Amino acid sequence: MAELERTWRSSHTGLWGWLTTTDNKSIAKRYIITAFMMFLLGGIDAAMMRLQLSRPENHILGPDLYNQFFSTHGTTMMFLFAVPMMTAMGLYFVPLMVGSREVAFPRLNAFGYYTYLIGCVFLYVEFLMNTGIDVGWFAYVPLAGPQFSAGKRADVWAQTVTFTEIAGIIAAIQIIVTAFKQRAPGMSLNRIPLFVWSMVVVSFMIVFAMPWVAVASQFLAMDRAIDTHLFNPAEGGDAILWQHLFWFFGHPEVYIIFIPGLGMISSIITTFTRRQIFGYPAMVLSLVATAVLAFGLWVHHMFATPLPQLGESFFTAASVTIAIPTGVQIFCWIATLWSGRVRLATPMLFVLGFFIVFIIGGLTGVMVASVPFDLQVHDTYFVVAHFHYVLLGGAVFPLFGAFYYWFPKVTGRMLSETLGKWQFWLFLIGVNVTFFPMHILGLEGMTRRVYTYLAATGWGTLNLLASIGAVIIASSVIVFLVNVVRSLRAGAIAGNNPWDSDTLEWATTSPPGPCSFPDIPVVTSRDGLWEQRDDVPVMTGLRTDRREVLVTTIHNAEPESRHEMPGDTIWPLLLALAVGGAFIGAVYAPIGLVIGTIVALPIALGWAWPDPPKGPAMVDDVR
Repeated sequence: MAELERTWRSSHTGLWGWLTTTDNKSIAKRYIITAFMMFLLGGIDAAMMRLQLSRPENHILGPDLYNQFFSTHGTTMMFLFAVPMMTAMGLYFVPLMVGSREVAFPRLNAFGYYTYLIGCVFLYVEFLMNTGIDVGWFAYVPLAGPQFSAGKRADVWAQTVTFTEIAGIIAAIQIIVTAFKQRAPGMSLNRIPLFVWSMVVVSFMIVFAMPWVAVASQFLAMDRAIDTHLFNPAEGGDAILWQHLFWFFGHPEVYIIFIPGLGMISSIITTFTRRQIFGYPAMVLSLVATAVLAFGLWVHHMFATPLPQLGESFFTAASVTIAIPTGVQIFCWIATLWSGRVRLATPMLFVLGFFIVFIIGGLTGVMVASVPFDLQVHDTYFVVAHFHYVLLGGAVFPLFGAFYYWFPKVTGRMLSETLGKWQFWLFLIGVNVTFFPMHILGLEGMTRRVYTYLAATGWGTLNLLASIGAVIIASSVIVFLVNVVRSLRAGAIAGNNPWDSDTLEWATTSPPGPCSFPDIPVVTSRDGLWEQRDDVPVMTGLRTDRREVLVTTIHNAEPESRHEMPGDTIWPLLLALAVGGAFIGAVYAPIGLVIGTIVALPIALGWAWPDPPKGPAMVDDVR
């Protein structure tokens, strides 16, 4: 055991050890902390917007600075918080839930994190220099093109998006390969936990969706830097092409954000009702159906553009249809709650909050799927309200529930239930006080992205109410931060399985050791730990002097071979710095891309230089 821990522990200490580690748990925790910091910064952006709009003809922010705040807020929340946070949760928990010691490509995983971190720093350094982005989170052309957006702000947006797309695709590849090829023996496809299924589905969505926006953002950068004419109508380009490319990514992006939340909901409900989720096959098929249909809805963001009405009718039908698989999941959860023994701990409260907020957002989504209604409320605060109900309900409520649920596993200590309940009620009240009035503001004609309004419009009272709600939300987040700090210092010791849950992450220590599992567990049923209790069968035979993981078959997870993982290295960080330098340099001079590529090539060669051959071993001696 001591040799195994020594093998998997970082071979370096201090700052060098921190920079060279490729341990998936360490990388995932950095992702989570960085993404949460982005959540706080995006929240501060939103607070400044609400302060500006709290009364008519306010002059705290001018129109240019307001543009920077709302553009940075949207880009931060969509690209730097929501997707990275969800994939980070998958990078930490998917290997543990499938009984593996590591993700499939640990060095690539570290490279993805550093690339994402560079994107975060780049965006906010530009913002603090008063050159922050001002093109929204969607960068519509031709307004974001060279004709109407001088300076480098649109270029900063394009390269920030590129950084996050690289990181997102890398994370998706990790999760897909880990879930399909590194599962514990006996974990056949019909025994995979629903959270893992949700991350697999989302990872496939990322692989299909994100290359589109990466290509679009590079096309935009080329239009601006080297005078290609892809999107500017004045030069023979097509502005509608941008909307097609962006929304073919942008609409699935919403589902990429909240489908992991549905997986979190399933994990929490299972534990706090002491019952497996009703209708497991229907739940899995609903996740897949949601993902497939999500790629057929992008045009409902473009109903105000000159598209054929017959085509619009098909996208209206698809937009309404996607409510069916989501409805199936909600009924399965209700059936589980109905037949289980519900324990109202803090994670379960956030599940109930999810039901309230997400269903309201879903109903208004069906409303805007209708072309006549959408044309009336297009680009108004009604859409802002709908959007935030869906994402806060579908992603942030499950995420806070997951924080309370899995915090003991990550840190070994429990969060305070008292503070957790305070946070929940403040958050539920704050969200509804902030965003429900926006429905009415939208119906009364208040358009999005205006930095001020006249008193004669009559919008002042509802805007003030929404701003008061934002203060309540901020109070809720402060309570959460106090809870985390207090619990890290003096929280109750958690033990390995404080909630008496059923999935494999609870079969190891809290927090997990360097190797995650001293012995690889063997799965005998979907009930997992509930059936096996303290007598979990294990598989032996992996070497203790090498970082080996077990490779299993896709369908039945039968042992196939052993695979040795690479050790810690500095190459991922160096390559990320070279790639970051290339893309950031290209913002200011196209030659920067060439120089960065030249620097990156020897680093990539050093990374790829083979270690002394040890070769995969066959599974004969694995028992």
